[in-house]
Amino acid sequence: MSNVQAWRQTDAGLEVFLRVTPNAHADQIGTIEGRDEGTANLVVRVRAIPDKGKANKAVVALFAKHFKLRKSDIAIIRGHQARQKTLLVREAAVADLIAKFDGL
Repeated sequence: MSNVQAWRQTDAGLEVFLRVTPNAHADQIGTIEGRDEGTANLVVRVRAIPDKGKANKAVVALFAKHFKLRKSDIAIIRGHQARQKTLLVREAAVADLIAKFDGL
């Protein structure tokens, strides 16, 4: 995708913007999709239902497994009850993760 990123680097680490589909057929990290207003989201699908944080836990676990990160380095910081979420990946794993995003 040209010049539109689904993340931004901050002092705390890397904020990653997601569009999450809960109750999906399979757990999957998809592609980066652009939005009309010029932003982008990483598409994530999880089988978990959006009940009592189950889908959020599944998103963190899938993200950690897919990108080979520790779950403790990842936190949802915005959108706990929405499909649009922002993850924070702590500073220690940022450089490695940006390189992996470039491959999407």
